[in-house]
Formats: sequence, C-alpha cells, structure tokens
Amino acid sequence: MFIHEVTGIRVRYADTDQMGYAYYGNYARYYEIGRVEALRTLDFHYKAMEESGVMMPVYELHTRYLKPARYDDLLAVKVLIQNLPSVRVVFNYEIRNQEGTLLNTGETTLVFQRRDTGRLCQAPANLLEKLAPYFHDHKPH
Repeated sequence: MFIHEVTGIRVRYADTDQMGYAYYGNYARYYEIGRVEALRTLDFHYKAMEESGVMMPVYELHTRYLKPARYDDLLAVKVLIQNLPSVRVVFNYEIRNQEGTLLNTGETTLVFQRRDTGRLCQAPANLLEKLAPYFHDHKPH
C-alpha cells in the first residue's frame, strides 16, 4: 500500500461559506492537491503523463463530511493507494486539521485514457514501476 501525507493546506477565506466552514466543493480540490503531490514524491508528474498522451480523468468520487474544516485551519491530506493501478486507480483520503481531528474521508477513482482516441488504457509502465515496491504481492507488467 502506498501512503503519503500532504500537510500545510490552509483554508483560505475564499474557501469558506457564510458559516466560516470550508465549502463542501473544495474537498475535491483538497483531494486533487493530495494525489498530485503524493505522485510527485514518486517522481511521477501528471504534466509529463499528459504530454505523453495519457489523461487521468476522475471517474467516481465519494466523500464523507465528519466535521467542518474552518477558516484558517491548516489541513493535512493523507493519500492511500491500496491496490496497484490497472486501467483505473483508486485513491483514498483522510483530511485532518492541525489538532489531528479527522474531518473528512473520501475516495476517488480515476481512469487512464488515451488522449488521441479517448479509449481507456493501462496505467503507464513508469507509474507501475514506481508504485511496485509498495505492493509486495504485485509486480508491474
């Protein structure tokens, strides 16, 4: 299992609603920040993947709001990949505030899609190689 935590995501005033809570739609953005930065720690970059002709659109998103993030909170997003990707990859998330209180859990499923044809494809080999050490039961194809 691959796990990475991204820290220091500040809830800005513009991110909040009238109650001073982080607007619910921002959690998808927090997930994106988490997964992009988690993959970056593996030296895998979305931009390079897209330039190679593979896109990674979100196929499905689930979220559970447990407690509100509030204006000026400092958030940490823990990102987990529990299974080696194939045509799709599932990311799980835990968002905590500066006190360590669990505020939100979520899951996104993304698919790998060829930019030129729009058809689904296997995860890029270099991503599988970088993730393989975290999955003792699997080896990249």
